[in-house]
Amino acid sequence: MEIDGVTRAGFTECAGLTSDTTVMEYREGTDPGASPRKLAGLRRFGNIVLKRGLSQDRGLWEWRKKALDGAVERRNGAIVLLDESRKPALRWEFSEGWPSRWEGPTLNARASEVAIESLEIVHEGLKLV
Repeated sequence: MEIDGVTRAGFTECAGLTSDTTVMEYREGTDPGASPRKLAGLRRFGNIVLKRGLSQDRGLWEWRKKALDGAVERRNGAIVLLDESRKPALRWEFSEGWPSRWEGPTLNARASEVAIESLEIVHEGLKLV
C-alpha cells in the first residue's frame, strides 16, 4: 500500500475494492403504462479492508490514532497488486482516505499462529490505473 506516493506497508489480504451506483426509478405522469426509466444516482465506494501480520512499524497506527483523537487526516493512496516477481501488476488509487477502524490480533499462547492486524480505510473515490 502506498500513502501519498510512499510505500507504507505490505498486506497479505485486501478486500473492499468495490464501487456501485444507486439506481433511481423515474416515470413521467404522461407515460401511459410505461415502465420507469432507470437513472444513475449516487456513486458509492466500499471500505478497503487490509490484513497483515503484525509488525513493528507504527505509522499506520499513528494515522489511526489521529482519527481517534478527532483530527482526521485524509490522504490519497494506492493498493498495488504485485506479481510473482514482486513487480506491480495492477494499481487501484483511492482519494481522501482515512482509517476508520483498526483491529488488533487475537492472541493465544497455545497456538503458533501469526498475529494478524486489520485496517479499514474509508475513502471518497477509487479508480483502477
